[in-house]
Amino acid sequence: MSEQVVQTIEKLFDFEHMTVYVMAAFLIGFFLLLFYNFIYRYREQDAKTQGLSEFARLSLVLQTSNLRLCFYNVQKRHYVFLNENGEFSKDYNPIEFAALFDRDDFEQLRKCIFDICEGRSKSANVRVRGAMKDDGSHDVFDFSVSVARRRSRTEIEDLLCILHDVTDEVRRRETVKQLLLRYHTVFNSSLMDMIYYDKYGVLNDINEKACRQFGVEHREDVLNGQFLLQNNPFYSGVDLHQLENTRSSSIIDFSKLSAPIYHVKDFRLNGFMYYESTINPIRKTNGELEGVYMAGRNVTEMVESFHHQQEGFKKLRQITKDIKTYVKNVNYALQVSDVRLVNYYPETHTMEISININETQLRLSQLRCIRLASPRFRRAISSALNRMDHLTENPVEVLFETEIRDKRHHPVWLLFNMVPMKDAEGRVERYFGMCRNMTQMVETEQKLAIETKKAQETELLKQAFLTNMSYEIRTPLNTVVGFAELFESDHDEADEPLFVEEIRRNSNSLLSLVNDILFLSRLDANMIEYKREDVDFAMLFESWCQLGLVNVSPEVKVVVENPFERLVVNIDTEHVGKVIEKLCTTAAGFTQKGSILAKCEYRKGQLSIVIEDTGRGIDKDTLPHVFERFVRDQRSQLCGTGLDLPIVQALVEQMGGTIELQSEAEKGTTVWVIIPCEASVIERHRELNV
Repeated sequence: MSEQVVQTIEKLFDFEHMTVYVMAAFLIGFFLLLFYNFIYRYREQDAKTQGLSEFARLSLVLQTSNLRLCFYNVQKRHYVFLNENGEFSKDYNPIEFAALFDRDDFEQLRKCIFDICEGRSKSANVRVRGAMKDDGSHDVFDFSVSVARRRSRTEIEDLLCILHDVTDEVRRRETVKQLLLRYHTVFNSSLMDMIYYDKYGVLNDINEKACRQFGVEHREDVLNGQFLLQNNPFYSGVDLHQLENTRSSSIIDFSKLSAPIYHVKDFRLNGFMYYESTINPIRKTNGELEGVYMAGRNVTEMVESFHHQQEGFKKLRQITKDIKTYVKNVNYALQVSDVRLVNYYPETHTMEISININETQLRLSQLRCIRLASPRFRRAISSALNRMDHLTENPVEVLFETEIRDKRHHPVWLLFNMVPMKDAEGRVERYFGMCRNMTQMVETEQKLAIETKKAQETELLKQAFLTNMSYEIRTPLNTVVGFAELFESDHDEADEPLFVEEIRRNSNSLLSLVNDILFLSRLDANMIEYKREDVDFAMLFESWCQLGLVNVSPEVKVVVENPFERLVVNIDTEHVGKVIEKLCTTAAGFTQKGSILAKCEYRKGQLSIVIEDTGRGIDKDTLPHVFERFVRDQRSQLCGTGLDLPIVQALVEQMGGTIELQSEAEKGTTVWVIIPCEASVIERHRELNV
């Protein structure tokens, strides 16, 4: 029995049977894998279809709500929009995305994004204007920025930006504001008494002129709904709904009017009044009454003065003669002293500048007064106007630089001295003063300050130079001294070329480092003078790049992209060239094989320069400190001479531009430089214009 079992087992596990079993198991496993792969792909396709459908629905909702979604990838620093089909549109790099918006507003948005990325805030809301259109207007967007996706608890992968187009709302508010401002300005600054009744004949509004005319001490006391048009003594008994445009002249004895009709407790009037007035009903298109405007003026003094005109004619002639003599003397004094008379009226927010007593040279609104000053003094002008609008009883004095240029094309400095002028009741009604040209005195003070500053900057230059004399200078110097001493000791003559080469190389490195330290010291002391001139950037760009890439490795492919045949821009040629040359030199030092790409672009007053390489890159720990001086990476190697990037950053910022650097270890580095300038000639290559 045991022998049969053994034989059966041997037959069962012989080679032929084992092969069949293995093939069967393999086929079963293969078909199971195909089945599960089909189920996985089906579920994946179904999830993708549902996701696209949800994105499309979300896009439709956002489009209906006048909203757009934009995602910002923190690692790539690229932006991408969600289009109306719920799909992602093309990526925008920082320069392309910045071109869509106002530069100053985009800087605020970029700061908010960096604050969220660096953990200083969780979300942000900022209002950003779009790029200026051809008609000079801007679209306005409200950005709401928050974290969309995290790579880890401390590292953010994507940010979500929700754009709300509020252009129409902002313009609508501005239109309403302007209309209300015009209405109140016209109503309150009118030289006539202005009174408005609603469609029920109830007093609804009254200007300051009418309040003063009718003795109203507190305007709010008569706007309590108790004073009716039918109780107005000038139009008593008038049918409100049959009222037409009416002009009248009336003589009223207020002492005989009964208190219940006219509410004398609100109006302090006595005696006779000669009054001319016009009443104008305002109706809708269907004829329904909307309200009633009454405009009038008190001609009592005019009538009474007519009675006394003959008696005072002789006195008036003599007084007129004296006044003319006085005015002539004052006008002569103003002309000789180059002084202008100034009147400011808080009630109308208007300033009048007179060349003499008889003639008003300029009449300026508050906005024009503020724009008259250069930008850095506009806050001071606004503050002075605000104090006068609040009727301060103290003198107001302000010295400021204007946008006006004299014959030498120098800015004109003006000094305003204003004192309050009060009415009979002791209330400030206007401000009177003088305007003096202080340009010569201010320029003298500025020249003295400049000379003082230059003396201080010389001392700062010495201190900055001594500070930068560090280990980085001593290292090549010690190398030169060490190899020089080897010549005096016993040595093999075959080693002398090596000694000479090391001395030469370290001497050149030391010379370059000292030159950079001296130049950086002048930058720190603000001693660099920038002279802008019109140059053909397209002709110079490639030569600057080649100067910086003169020592590039033979294994590196160099590409210079210049889309312009001619590009005449107003820049500082020397320092822009230094920026490009140093960036190319740094790229060549970082790249031993691969490629280096240099390209330029001009858009809307901004010259963009991009230097991109595929070199060893910069590690993420060193990247935040790359613009600091003498920074070493994880390999303890300097970034160039250690001063190239700090010099480039200082030059770009002092020329009013910006610089950004993106790098990844072993993958390469990209540097963006933006310099504001104006182009007078732009001619692109023909093949690029097709």
